[in-house]
Amino acid sequence: MANVNIIDYVTIASVGNASDFGDLTITIGYRAGTSNGTRGIIGGGWGKDEIEYFTISSLGNATDFGDLTVARTTSSDQADCNGTRACFGSGVEDEDMIDYITVASLGNATDFGDTTIAASARSACSGD
Repeated sequence: MANVNIIDYVTIASVGNASDFGDLTITIGYRAGTSNGTRGIIGGGWGKDEIEYFTISSLGNATDFGDLTVARTTSSDQADCNGTRACFGSGVEDEDMIDYITVASLGNATDFGDTTIAASARSACSGD
């Protein structure tokens, strides 16, 4: 996997290729992404704790949101959002942590709790 800072988008209502949306603030791979329909949120990645966001309705670069509670290497299936909160699960190492952020406000993540066992490469889903 290549380390990139590119944000692309597609218009789902029509067939076509992706277009450039903007850039992330750091160039790194294995980041987790989620959204609430207004903000796109990207976090973690190869031992990083940074969280970034961008406004979905307008093209542009990502901006710093805050930090995860610890640096971790996440993968694209370990973040989810119910519209209000976004959760970030453990990374690719065997970990048991869960963090959350309030999507509408900027700031650092808060410890949400732990999973029942330490594991890696988990899936995520939302009950929204």
